[in-house]
Amino acid sequence: MLSSLIGKIEKAKRYAQETDRITFRELSVEFQGEHDNYTTSYKDGKWHCSCHFFPDWGLCSHTMALEKILGSMLPQEAITTQYDTTP
Repeated sequence: MLSSLIGKIEKAKRYAQETDRITFRELSVEFQGEHDNYTTSYKDGKWHCSCHFFPDWGLCSHTMALEKILGSMLPQEAITTQYDTTP
């Protein structure tokens, strides 16, 4: 029985390194910004954020940060950043 668990742990380690196996379809997070907390989400193929910048631009620092963090795990339509955000 323990060998089964060990096998699952090893598989989980491998999966964690193979992020191309994962694609987010829906996600919701509470994002702690510099001035307030915001609800940032990806649902039905679109980003959403409760910050004041997002409604005018359709993106914000919160959605761009999540794009950078999640990288290849996002579906292509979730990639809105047209430029390199690498510091």
